[in-house]
Amino acid sequence: MPRKRASRRLAADVSLLAAAAAFALPLAWVLLSSVDPHAGLRVRVPDGLTLANFDAVLTPDITYTPLLNSLLLCGGATALTVACAALAAYPLSRFRSRLNRPFLLSILFATSLPITAIMVPVYALFVRVNLIDTLQGTILFFAASQLPFAIWLMKNFMDGVPRELEEAAWTDGASSLQSLVRIVLPLMGPGVAVVTVFSFVMMWGNFFVPFMLLLTPDRMPASVSINDFFGNRGMVAYGQLAAFSVIYSTPVILLYVLVARRLGGGFALGGAVKG
Repeated sequence: MPRKRASRRLAADVSLLAAAAAFALPLAWVLLSSVDPHAGLRVRVPDGLTLANFDAVLTPDITYTPLLNSLLLCGGATALTVACAALAAYPLSRFRSRLNRPFLLSILFATSLPITAIMVPVYALFVRVNLIDTLQGTILFFAASQLPFAIWLMKNFMDGVPRELEEAAWTDGASSLQSLVRIVLPLMGPGVAVVTVFSFVMMWGNFFVPFMLLLTPDRMPASVSINDFFGNRGMVAYGQLAAFSVIYSTPVILLYVLVARRLGGGFALGGAVKG
């Protein structure tokens, strides 16, 4: 038995190391190739270090304008998603109805719809209402596409906030909206952080939606402009592509760092309920 346990543990460790290597190799390639003057497809330690790849991509047309467009699109859509998800999840969490479960199941079904299946009617609709090639139209569609799963997550986190706290606020004359903003949302900080990070990351890496709904090159986000590094006949500027990827990943990493404390902490309910 000890030998069998040791062999199983060894097999599990080897499997975990293989999975870790599968994730680590692409990251290693991006970091090494970004400072490699002769970057290629192989993962190798560069002969010499250079910042020429970053100098080549740090221009308004290649990096600054696409990143600004991405921040406007994803930041605005994330704020709209979190606000609408909180307003939609609150009645689902606090009021019991026969329609709650069918509605939540419908939301869960909506999250499984492939985005490519609905882009043709969405494109036709946006043309009719003059929202095609507009940042506000893309923000609205981003928020609408992420809203179902955001509502599902927000509702589950909101269920963990005791109802007694709101009842005490209602006794003092607070409205439902005031209790949501001043009591429920501050106490479910980790849940709001999870929904925010999840929504922002899913929008930040989305290529298909802005590629279909935006037509002007100056309005394209970084997720679409990264395609410009792939030239004709298989010619790719690998060093510049890796440098742009490092810069492109920075906002997501910073967002994770900013909300790390919220994600690691629990609900701040200690001492909130008086016996």
